[in-house]
Amino acid sequence: MKNRICLVTGAGRGIGRASAVALAKNGGRVALTARSQDEIKSAAAEIRAVGGQALPIVADLSDRKEPARIVAEVKKSWGPIEVLVNNAGIGSSQDPRPLVEFDDAFWDLTFAVNVTAPYLFTKLVLPDMIARRWGRIINIASINAKLPGLHAAAYTASKHAIAGLTKAAALEVSSHGITVNAVCPGVTRSRMNDKRLQYDEKRTGTSFAQLEKEASLLGRRLEPEEVASLVAFLASEDAAAITGQAINVCGGKLLAC
Repeated sequence: MKNRICLVTGAGRGIGRASAVALAKNGGRVALTARSQDEIKSAAAEIRAVGGQALPIVADLSDRKEPARIVAEVKKSWGPIEVLVNNAGIGSSQDPRPLVEFDDAFWDLTFAVNVTAPYLFTKLVLPDMIARRWGRIINIASINAKLPGLHAAAYTASKHAIAGLTKAAALEVSSHGITVNAVCPGVTRSRMNDKRLQYDEKRTGTSFAQLEKEASLLGRRLEPEEVASLVAFLASEDAAAITGQAINVCGGKLLAC
């Protein structure tokens, strides 16, 4: 990973931040985006504290013009992106509802961030990857790409879509030395997931602590760093033979696929 130019979206906290730090620890130069200036500055400071290089970029990926601006800024500062981690996402916890009551605007927002932004970033970085005959694209999906979530129609559908985009892209670019994979985290400790568990606690009457215990066979939620370890591996030379996969990191929550 030494001096590989990386871009991690949604890197202000959670899995995105942990992934950015993991890539930096492995020698990557990491550009990172988030909507919050404070969070992205803090993440960049953490990367620099471990001896890494960071390029923080504040961006709202619901705006479809932003991916082109971000890729251009990274290219101008460092050069073509070699490792792309599409992590930014809208979770069901922001507005969980039954399908018949679902908010259409929230559906559109979810797909704009969870599907359209990764699609645009992938299109933008592939020409340089093809020219160099090397690249890594890692999409952060979810076990909800395989297993539906209750009152989470937009999230579930968007994660199925990103898994499909992963496979379609891998099929097209594998002969160019580029791998495209999806990571499918299970229930992972984060601010977003806290809100989801609070919703489920109120909906079911099951305590927050019990919901955490039931989150995996490990009897706990995953930590973002446990997901980031797989991201860092998939970005490395050692993962050259892995492409088109949707790999679970779920503590045994999903055993069938």
